[in-house]
Amino acid sequence: MYDIAIIGAGPAGASAAIFTAKAGKKTVLIDNDKSITKRAWIENHYGVMEATGPDLVETGKKQAVKFGAELVNDQVVNIQKSETGFRVETENQTFEAKHVILATGVATDLAEKIGVKTKPGTEPRIKTVIDVDAAGRTNIEGIWAAGTVAGVSVHTIITAGDGAKVAINVISELNGERYVDHDVLKSK
Repeated sequence: MYDIAIIGAGPAGASAAIFTAKAGKKTVLIDNDKSITKRAWIENHYGVMEATGPDLVETGKKQAVKFGAELVNDQVVNIQKSETGFRVETENQTFEAKHVILATGVATDLAEKIGVKTKPGTEPRIKTVIDVDAAGRTNIEGIWAAGTVAGVSVHTIITAGDGAKVAINVISELNGERYVDHDVLKSK
């Protein structure tokens, strides 16, 4: 049983996984390797002079794994409510998780299939997004959404930040109190 299953390992999903895994939450990060970020050239991301989209995505995945997230390369085909949370079904295996974060970029088909409400998108070329509240909650308790699929700007820095925000909200809910992650520079 995972605390959190994150669907999509682009900037939003990997950022969410970095926070959840670093917080000690058992995290599975499931990615189908179809991130739109893989086509990007990035020069407007704070702290990054320039990077290719594929490099940014790979670095994010490595960071999530460094903190303990389990990275699975597979396609999620269904999510069903279970007695203790959700059963996340991929083409090759099944995972149980208490919470799910959808970070599927431009893809809303899985969300629509499982009954998550969507609405028209506001970004150019983004026709449909998941309807979320300010915390990232969807209409199904325990299912959250982050990044482009949740209606934020497609820019990687914004989707990454949204993934972190939603992760902190899920961690806070699991902990029963507001979660804050501060690393401190160690003196030399």
